[in-house]
Amino acid sequence: MKKIYLFVLKSYAGPFVLTFFIALFILLMQFLWKYIDDLVGKGLELDVVLRLLFYAGATFVPMALPLAILLSSLMTFGNLGEHYELVAMKSAGISVWKVMRPLVWLSVGISIFAFFFSNNLLPVANLKFQSLLYDVRQQKLAFNINEGIFYNGIENYVIRVGEKDNDGRTIYDVHIYDHTDRLGNIKVTTASSGYMELSHDHKSIIFTLFDGYSYTEVMSTRNYRENRPFERTAFKQQRLKFDLSEFDLTRTQEDLFKSHYTMLNIKQLNYYIDSLNMRLADRRMRYEENFIRRFNHLSTLDTTIKTNQSVLKPNERRNAEAASVSDTDTTKTAPKGPLMPVLENFPPNERVAVADLAINSVRTTKDNIVFNKNDFAVQLENIRKHEWVWHKKFTLSFACLILFFIGAPMGAIIRKGGLGLPVVISVLFFVAYHITSITGEKAAKVGDLSMFTGVWLSSMVLLPVGLFLAFKATTDASLLDADSWRKYFNRIALALRLKKAAT
Repeated sequence: MKKIYLFVLKSYAGPFVLTFFIALFILLMQFLWKYIDDLVGKGLELDVVLRLLFYAGATFVPMALPLAILLSSLMTFGNLGEHYELVAMKSAGISVWKVMRPLVWLSVGISIFAFFFSNNLLPVANLKFQSLLYDVRQQKLAFNINEGIFYNGIENYVIRVGEKDNDGRTIYDVHIYDHTDRLGNIKVTTASSGYMELSHDHKSIIFTLFDGYSYTEVMSTRNYRENRPFERTAFKQQRLKFDLSEFDLTRTQEDLFKSHYTMLNIKQLNYYIDSLNMRLADRRMRYEENFIRRFNHLSTLDTTIKTNQSVLKPNERRNAEAASVSDTDTTKTAPKGPLMPVLENFPPNERVAVADLAINSVRTTKDNIVFNKNDFAVQLENIRKHEWVWHKKFTLSFACLILFFIGAPMGAIIRKGGLGLPVVISVLFFVAYHITSITGEKAAKVGDLSMFTGVWLSSMVLLPVGLFLAFKATTDASLLDADSWRKYFNRIALALRLKKAAT
């Protein structure tokens, strides 16, 4: 029995390693296509690119690992069934479940490793990857001057080269605009030819120019705006040095990214979730106390009284304004119409001002309520994101087990190995798992589903499928046998014909 276990493990190890690295490679290629514009042309050193790819690959493990388990288990049992090795084991009295037993324990071990990776290594990988990617995306393009194009990569300078030799260093028709004074093009250097070279420490670039002029507008004299004086200096040779330190990759402190929810382990997530919940509860309590203290008179209002939506009709507003600008006459009658009982306590010439004051107060209160409502929603969303990451620490391990119990029985049923039909079936199952997972997680993040239901939705959907396939495989059910299905439908058709003939 141990030899059979060792044989099954060897048959499983090769496809598992192969499919894992293939899936990881495909995900890395997707990453490169997505960020190709941020990587090309910046003169990044090889070690920076390799570190970025390594950290990116580590963040893709949670997606590549379940796919590798599904595909490799399906290929392994498909090969055993295709070469009748599974049939030989069954004839020797070894059931499919016993054949699967070593791979079940291996899958449990992989699931434990997946949890350890997700809780301890993935936050570090996310931190390294996101911080390095941020620095790379902020990095300037490498120093590269093209013919006939104004180059402004060096701060406070604009350089134009009319022509370059094939050696890449000899240049002609050079124009250099100095903007260090922030006063426009008041300093310009031109030259008929020259050459470029890097300094020994590669921190600067040196322009050696020949047969040129330096023009400077004089801004310190009186009436310079009318006279426009300038200085012109001719030179046979001139050397200009430009600092290239800003083109070096500067690393941002990783502490600035550590508090992000994707870079926390379970212990840290528990601390942050408790802190955020306490902060939100305290925020709500203080807002309710302030609201009740500010509008405590609302409890004395009779809400059964129905009033018109507009406080004053247009004709009443015009009459009230006319009354306010006319001479004060205590005998003047108030505007006719359905006024609110509160406004009837004020003189007619003050009712419009009182109504406007009330409307402005209501608008301010409404804006305050909307602001606090949006603030509460943002804090709740932040809490839900932390809870989402907390649940994702466990779903990866569970997904590895579920997809194994889908792939292994399916391979024993279809009895096809290789990279043909197993790949198609694996992709279909994995796409269903991934779409269900994304849909549930998005619904949980916005609050349409509870966080547990949303994050574990894909596992809830695929777990019965895995148990059903395992039951069919262990009972030697011909689930995907075309002849069995044909006979089944023929029996149904025969039964229908006999029933019709009897009636």
